[in-house]
Amino acid sequence: MTKTGQLGGRCSQAHLPLPDAACQPGATNPDVTQSTIQSTICVPGWTGTVRPPASYTDALKVRQIGEYGYSDTSPATYEEDHLIPLELGGAPKDSKNLWPEPRSGGQGAASKDSVENKLKTAVCNGSVKLDDARNAIATDWTTALAKTGVR
Repeated sequence: MTKTGQLGGRCSQAHLPLPDAACQPGATNPDVTQSTIQSTICVPGWTGTVRPPASYTDALKVRQIGEYGYSDTSPATYEEDHLIPLELGGAPKDSKNLWPEPRSGGQGAASKDSVENKLKTAVCNGSVKLDDARNAIATDWTTALAKTGVR
């Protein structure tokens, strides 16, 4: 499979449970910086103010399922997930930050959600810098806690 990441191109499944970095390298919300975290991501419910509507993410998920060449094309099998989560100021609607993450398997969407929550807590309590958390989760969410020293 090629890794163009372009519309009509193919993204590789070889990196699962991670997305193909050539297709989804991650993207951030410019409104969320280290100096704005207390008025953005650390405010309970803030992610709900920036989360894109299902009508947007559902259509993107169908397109990206095709780009990844998944044999199971049922949208219910995948969570259209933000590589850099909204909880860490990931870009809400940028297709470079959204990908169809398989729900099944020991390192699927539910496992990543736990990592996201722990990193957000660490950023908001000041034990991890925002950029360090973003870089760790965008590089490899399965090792992000270890890289940032979060338990």
